[in-house]
This record gives sequence, structure tokens and C-alpha cells, in this order.
Amino acid sequence: MSKKEDEQEQIFETLLEFLKQSRGFDFTGYKYSSLKRRVRKQMQSHNIDNFSDYLDYLQVHPEEFLPLFNTILINVTAFYRDPKAWQYLQHQVLPQVFNSESDSKTIRVWCAGCSSGEEAYTLAMMLAQILGIEKFRQRVKIYATDVDEEALVQARHASYSNKELEPIPQEIRELFFETVGNRFIFRPDLRRCVIFGRHDLVQDAPISRLDLLVCRNTLMYFNAETQAKILHRFHFALKNSGILFLGKAEMLLTHSHLFTPINLQHRIFRPTPKSQRPERGIYIPNENDEANNTIERYIRLRELAFDTVPIAQLIVELNGHLVLANEPARTLFGLNILDQGRPLQDLEISYRPLELRSYIDEVYRNRASVVVNDVVRNLRDNTTQYLDVNIDLLEESNGELLGVSITFTDVTRYHDLQVELQRANQELETANEELQSSNEELETTNEELQSTNEELETTNEELQSTNEELETMNEELQSTNEELQTINDELRQRTTDLNQANAFLNSILASLQAAVVVVNRQFNILTWNEEAENLWGLRSEEVQGESILSLDIGLPVEQLREPIRNCLSATINSQEILLEAINRRGRKINCRVSFNPLIGHEKELQGVILLMEELTSALVETDS
Repeated sequence: MSKKEDEQEQIFETLLEFLKQSRGFDFTGYKYSSLKRRVRKQMQSHNIDNFSDYLDYLQVHPEEFLPLFNTILINVTAFYRDPKAWQYLQHQVLPQVFNSESDSKTIRVWCAGCSSGEEAYTLAMMLAQILGIEKFRQRVKIYATDVDEEALVQARHASYSNKELEPIPQEIRELFFETVGNRFIFRPDLRRCVIFGRHDLVQDAPISRLDLLVCRNTLMYFNAETQAKILHRFHFALKNSGILFLGKAEMLLTHSHLFTPINLQHRIFRPTPKSQRPERGIYIPNENDEANNTIERYIRLRELAFDTVPIAQLIVELNGHLVLANEPARTLFGLNILDQGRPLQDLEISYRPLELRSYIDEVYRNRASVVVNDVVRNLRDNTTQYLDVNIDLLEESNGELLGVSITFTDVTRYHDLQVELQRANQELETANEELQSSNEELETTNEELQSTNEELETTNEELQSTNEELETMNEELQSTNEELQTINDELRQRTTDLNQANAFLNSILASLQAAVVVVNRQFNILTWNEEAENLWGLRSEEVQGESILSLDIGLPVEQLREPIRNCLSATINSQEILLEAINRRGRKINCRVSFNPLIGHEKELQGVILLMEELTSALVETDS
């Protein structure tokens, strides 16, 4: 990569970070090549060649964010897109799932990446046909989400043109849509079951406990890492009996641990079962229980419970006094009931088998538990005991310190087992060395197989990525084609309007009984009607674009210069002169020439209109 290209890559990263910070759109998980291509497309509409200039343009023109996001977030969708896949889902999959559900159970559906709502309403029509309209209204909730707010606004209106409804059979259209003018509105009573909202698949938490999740041709815009993240969220969101319906460009071949295919051709999957974890509850005694109606009985129960814990435990209050020592602690360290209430520093346990006071100070200072493992305690019978000592902080819910709890766990048996295990490991190590040679040979074979497998997997992922890229470009081309079609329709309409206006103008000019000549500010002829041809003998195509002052006709054209200038300078709005001239037949005539300004649609002066009439003798005398 050249230095210039590297700089452009860094500026593009800065542009993405700016979009994230200023508008909350994080595009870092999108496919890099597609993302750059869509941004460049929007840059071309402003004749901007590099990312640095476009970043400056965005900072100065905040209104540019909306068209940029509309360009990046390609909203290509339709009712019943890929009809065979929808038919298989409707007739082969969903009836088996929903017929096994209780009639009173709510059915939760998520349409992720719903764009302008066509797929969400397709789901609504399909489920209403399976369940019946009344049960659909009672049981179904469809959550339709997208990151594009403008597309969601269109989806909430549920209003579509006749062209957009073409994929829907006529009988289904009549059942689910109402005609309002030249638009078709989805039935309001069923529309209430479809809830639209903004949701970012990368950043926002998924909707949970789903029976059906539809996300078609959306994952292909993300890179492999982001796709894996989203698919883990989908797996969490679906029930074990749920259904995942993807687009034709999404295979899930590398995520078989999360989903198993029901029909791979139509991209319909079921999540692998999630482990069931039973919830644990805590029993709280009831104040009305007759067996627990006195405080003394609870205190006694606590003391007995503390004493019968099999692990030695001490409770030391904040001022350093020993408050409690259970039966195992008293037996282990030779304590008695009278030692409770004495300062800990006066007891042997404070410094043997380890210095407790320094660890207690550390617990108070850091407000964190301390664990000391394998503390050695030499017994009188010349044996060694090993203890794990836990010192835990005791504090009120408001943060007030009360003291510490010290527990001593006898791990002598585990320590002995560890020693025996080490000895056994040494023996096994010798046997392992003998097996190492065989393992190395097997490892070599395994690595060769692994290499072959990785090559196949890499090839498969490359093919998958290429397929997704082609599908993305196909949708981009479809989007561009729709834009060009709209522009073509507008140009066709404008051409029709212009032809009609030209025909209208030519009819007017032809109907006038006088010669009409229109010149621009440079005295060049713009219009020369048929009557002017009859009067002066020159055809329109002969004089078009020529200066009127350079024409060789029977009219003294030089005398037209001053009146035309007066009109162009706006000193005189209209003027009329009488000239002697010779018409195309060579006959002398008296010609009256009127001068009027030519005004453009923005009120600017564009030229002069000359009206030339041949006068009879009587009219000449009258004008005189």
C-alpha cells in the first residue's frame, strides 16, 4: 500500500469515528470494502474526491448526515421476497411449531433489519392465515426493528403503492389492505400487533424469549467477527423451540454449534438447545410461624448452627476482641468459652500458626478478603497439619465496619494427596516420554489433516464472503436502478411538458398576423416566425443565431440598434417606430416595428421582442 493510500485509510477511520461520536452510528463492524464504496457514492454526488474534504463537508453541513446514512444503509426489501422460502416457512415449518403451543400462549416474533416494513407485514399476514385473524390479534406480538429512523417512519405509516403490492396475491391483498386514494393501507386492527422501534444489532441488547426471528440479507453487510457476535445474541434470544429465518446470502456454515438447519436451501434454522439452570430460592421465616415466635429461639438456632459448622471459625470485632469461636475452633486451638471477649493479641491463636493481626489490618485497609494457603502447623505428636486461612470483612449494608471472620480449613489430606500425586506424576512422566515419539508421529499426521481442513475452511469462507459481496452489490445495483428509473420518469415528464410548451408557443406565433423576431442581449436572433419568413424572404433556419443587424433584407436594420439598446438598458420599456422597407416581393412598404423586453422566469432581462407589421396607406396617414 502506498503512503497516499495509507493516509486515506487513516482519514477514513477518522471519518467513521466522527460518525460514531457525533451521531451514534458505529460502522466499524460493517464490511470495509462495501462501506467505503457506499461512502464514495455519496461523495460523488457532491463532486468530492477524497475523505478528508468530505469530513470537512460533514462538519460544515450537518444536513448531509441523513442522505449519507440512507446511502450506507441500503433499504432494499419487498413483500414475500424469495417466495419459495416464505411458502416453505408458512406451510412446512410454522404450522408444526405453533400448533403444538398452548392456545393462550403469546407468540413473540422479531423482524430484525425490517427496513420500510414489508417483511414485518408479510409475517403478520402469514401468521394471521395460520392462526386465524382473531387468535392472531390475541396471541401475536411482532417486534420490527431497524437502525434507520427514516425507514421506520415509512414502516409505521403502513402505506404502499400498487407497484409495491404486486408480489401479494389479489385475494390476500383484499383481505389485509384497505384502499385510501391511490395508496393501500395495512389493516389497522392487525397493525397494532406490529411494534416498530430503532435497534442496533451490534450495540443493543437482543429481544428475548422469541418463537420466530427473521433477519434476511442483513448479516451480509457485517464482517465475520461482528456476524459471530450477532449470531450469539440471536441464539440467546430464541427459545429452544424457536426458528431462525435468514436471507439467501447467509449460510451459517461456520456457526453449526449455535444453529442446526431445518432447510439449508431456504436458510431456515433451529438453535441448539441451551442448558437449563434451575433458579435457587432463599427461605425467609414467617413472623406468624408458631415454631419461630421468639427472638431467643432464633438466637439459639444461630449459635447451634455456628457451633456445628465443620470448619473452624473465629469472629473478631473491630476493636480486636474475640467475639465468637465455634466448637471446631475451640477444639483445634485449645480455646474455651472464657476466651470469648478477650483481646485477640492476648491469645496464642493471634500469632500461631500465623500472624493474624497483620492480615486483619490488611483486610481493614483494603476492604478485601485475604486468603493464606498451606499454613504449616506442627502438632505435639510430631505430625504436620496444613491449613487454608480465609480472613473476610464483616460490614453493614451502609458500609460500616463490624469486624472480621477467620476460617481455618484443614487441607492436610489434600496436601498429602498432592505429594502422592506429584510422585505419581513423576512415574507417569517416564511413561509419557516413551509415548512421546508415537505422539509426535501422530501429531505430524494430525497437523497435515488440520492444514488440509483449514485450507478447505478458508476456501469455504472466501466463497461465502464472495457470495455475500455479490448479493450486496446486487442490492446496491437494484437501489441505483430504482433511483435512475425515478430520474428517467421525471425527465420524461419534463420533456413532455417542454414539448407541449413549445407546441403552444409555436401555435401562438403562427396565429399572429405580424412578423415576430426575438433577439438576445447580443442582438442574435432566437425566434423568427413564419410571418417574418413571408415578409422578408428568409427561412428561420437561415437566420437562427445570426445578428439581426447583419441581415441583408429590405428593412433598414441599422435603425433597429438604438431602440433595442433602449429596451435592454430598461430606459424605455416599450417603443414603436415606423420604417420604409422593401418586402421579399420587391415592393416598397411602410413597416411599423414594436420593441418589448423579453423577461425570464426569474425576472431577468434576456432580450427584446420585435413585432413587425406592414401598414396600409390609411394606417400610415393615421400614425402620421
